[in-house]
Amino acid sequence: MFEITDYQKIGVGLSGFGVFFLFLGILFFFDKGLLAIGNILFLSGLGFIIGLERTFRFFFQKHKLKGSSFFFGGILIVLIGWPLVGMIIELYGFFLLFRGFFPVVVNFLRRIPVIGLLLNLPGISQLVGNYDESRIQV
Repeated sequence: MFEITDYQKIGVGLSGFGVFFLFLGILFFFDKGLLAIGNILFLSGLGFIIGLERTFRFFFQKHKLKGSSFFFGGILIVLIGWPLVGMIIELYGFFLLFRGFFPVVVNFLRRIPVIGLLLNLPGISQLVGNYDESRIQV
């Protein structure tokens, strides 16, 4: 096993509260205050979990600049006061940033009994794709 530091425990709590506030903000018809708090808590939690240097390196890699600009631009637009537009832009940036992880997530979900059966149905299987684990690069 590996040891989790106190900073990482704080980061998990902050990120958890961030996701909770984002969920509440969406549930309450894109309330800009809750969405802004959720974004700030999530990003600060991420900084605590993996460290500030690794967080900056992740977001500002050359091939991820487009995704990072959409993600942070969406956060800025939410803070300005256009929550629906900001969340759409932020979601697109999130997709661009983490699209390399989606094959890993799909392969993990296929190993879960009920979800795996659903993902292997003919129409859904073509939609999510068939990923070979040996070709996945993270």
